[in-house]
Amino acid sequence: MSRKHIGSSFDAFLEEEGIRDAAQAHAIKRVVAWQIEEAMKAQGVSKVEMAKRMKTSRAQLDRLLDPENDKVQLDTVQRAASAVGKKLRLELI
Repeated sequence: MSRKHIGSSFDAFLEEEGIRDAAQAHAIKRVVAWQIEEAMKAQGVSKVEMAKRMKTSRAQLDRLLDPENDKVQLDTVQRAASAVGKKLRLELI
């Protein structure tokens, strides 16, 4: 059994494997989808109502809420945030 990564950080492991950026993008999308869904639950907003508020289809909303789908446009996330009274904030660090 190879012990190549013992003692290294998880970020270092992901970097060595060449998947750090993809893993980070996936994690961000999962958190955003979860936050939108939680806001919808807290406000009692159904998917049908949410799609109406966003002026989009239910299928588009389902893609946004799918934590496995990381191909979502920023304007879609912005409309979802606005539809539940939230603001989208992006920053480079």
